[in-house]
Amino acid sequence: MARKKQGRSKKKSKIMKVTNQESSVKGPHTFVFQRGTVGKNVQQLVLDTRRIMEPFTSTGLRARKKNVLKDFISVAGPLGVSHLLTFSKTQTSVNMRIIRLPKGPTITFKVKQYCLIRDVVSQLKRPNMYASQFRHPPLLVLNNFNSDSMHMKLMATMFQNMFPSINVHTVKLNTIRRCVLLNYDPNTNLIELRHYSIKVVPAGMSRSVKKLLQTKVPNLSRYTDVSEYFTNAGNLSESEAEQDGPHNEVNLPQSIGSRGNMTAEKSAIRLVEIGPRIQLQLVKIEEGVCNGDIIYHQFVKKTEEEIAAAKTAREKKKLLKDKRKNKQKMNVLQKKELREKHKEKSILGMQKKKEQEEKQDSDADSIEAVSMTKVDDAGGDEEDDEDDAEYYRREVGQEPEQGLFQKRTQMGLKRKKQDESAPKSSIKRFKSQRKKTAPANKRDKRSIGMPSSNTQRTGFKVKRSNSSKKSFKFRKTKGGR
Repeated sequence: MARKKQGRSKKKSKIMKVTNQESSVKGPHTFVFQRGTVGKNVQQLVLDTRRIMEPFTSTGLRARKKNVLKDFISVAGPLGVSHLLTFSKTQTSVNMRIIRLPKGPTITFKVKQYCLIRDVVSQLKRPNMYASQFRHPPLLVLNNFNSDSMHMKLMATMFQNMFPSINVHTVKLNTIRRCVLLNYDPNTNLIELRHYSIKVVPAGMSRSVKKLLQTKVPNLSRYTDVSEYFTNAGNLSESEAEQDGPHNEVNLPQSIGSRGNMTAEKSAIRLVEIGPRIQLQLVKIEEGVCNGDIIYHQFVKKTEEEIAAAKTAREKKKLLKDKRKNKQKMNVLQKKELREKHKEKSILGMQKKKEQEEKQDSDADSIEAVSMTKVDDAGGDEEDDEDDAEYYRREVGQEPEQGLFQKRTQMGLKRKKQDESAPKSSIKRFKSQRKKTAPANKRDKRSIGMPSSNTQRTGFKVKRSNSSKKSFKFRKTKGGR
C-alpha cells in the first residue's frame, strides 16, 4: 500500500518538534525582558535581542509591571534557564544587565547607542533574512578580549557561556547560518555588538556562471549562441560589489544546501548585517544576583575601609531581613495552630449539641409513652372510684352521698371522649379584637371632659351616646386636657 504524501505544514511541525527537543537538552537558555517603565524603542530593542538569542530563548515572554526579579528567578530553574538579560531605562541612559543563574555574577552595562533591526534592514539593497536561519543558534566571535585583567576575562567567559559551544569535528555547516560579533575597543572601553547573516557563494568562476548556478535558467533569447552569455558579462547587473578574495575564501569540508557550493571546492563567505547594533560600556561587576559585593566598578573606586563598611552594612541588612522572615514564619505557624484549635473546639461543640438534641428527643419519646399509658389506664377509673367510696366509709363511718364520686368520673370521661373525637383542624384560635375608635364627627360632646373612675395617667375613657356602645381613648398632651 502506498504511503500518503505528507503536507508542508506536517513536515514543518516535525522539524520544529525535533528542534525544540534538541534545544531543551542542549545549550544555555536565556530570558530577555525589560524592568520598569521603558519606551517603545527600548521595547523593540528587547524583541530584537530575543532574535539574536533564538532559538534558546522565550520569544513570547511577557513581563508585567507587578512582576519582580524574584518571579523570573523562581521560574528559571524548572525551565533550565541559565542567563537573564534585563533592560531598564533611567532619566540619563538605558542599562542592560546580564545575570548568571543561580548564584551570579551580575554584569551591568550602559547602552551608549543602539540601532534596531528595521533600521538596519532598510539600508540594505538586498537583505538576507529568512525564517530558517533562526532555527539554530548563532556563531559567537570575540575580538580583542585577550587582556589579562580580571574583569575582561570575566566578561569573555560570560559572553561565551550565553551561547552553546561548538565541536569543530562534529558540527554541521548547514546549521551555522548566523554570526554574533563582539568587538572590544581598548581606546574607548566600548563593546560593539553586531548580528550578521552568513552567506556562502562559490568562488573562482565568472559572474555569469554564478548566476547560472545560483538562479534559474536565464533568458537567452537575446543571444545567437550560448557562448555570448558567458563572454559578454557587461550586460549583467553590477548592483552589488564583489568583495571576494583570499581573506574570505575557504575550501568547504562539507557540502552546503545553497547552489554551487560543493565539497572540497573553494567558496567565499559573505556577512550580511541583519541587526540590531548595540554599543555597550561596562559599568560594574558584582557577586550574586544583584545583591553581592562589587568586584569591579568602572567609575567608582573605594578604599578597603569603605568596602568593609559596605560589607558590614549589607550583612546587617541581611540579618534584619532574615529576622523579619523568621518572625513572619512564627506568626504563620501560630495562626495555623489557632485555626486548628478553633476547628477542634467547633467539632466538639457540634458533637455536644447533637448529643443534647438526641437526649431531648429521647425525653420527649418517654413523656409521650407515659401519656399513652395514662390514656390506656383511663378505663380503670371506676375501680378507683369504688376504692375511694370504701375509704370514705371506713374513715368517716357513713355512706357517701349519691353521685359524689361518679360525677367527677363521668365529667372526666366525657372530656376525654370530646378530646379524642375532635379533630385537630377543628380547634380554632381567636385573636383579641381591638377596640375601634369612633370618627371625630360622631363623638358625644357632652361626655368630653368627664373622666371615669378607672382613668390612668396616660389616658382616660369617654362614653359615647346611646346610639353606639363602643368606647375610645384620648391621649393627654402637654398644656391641655
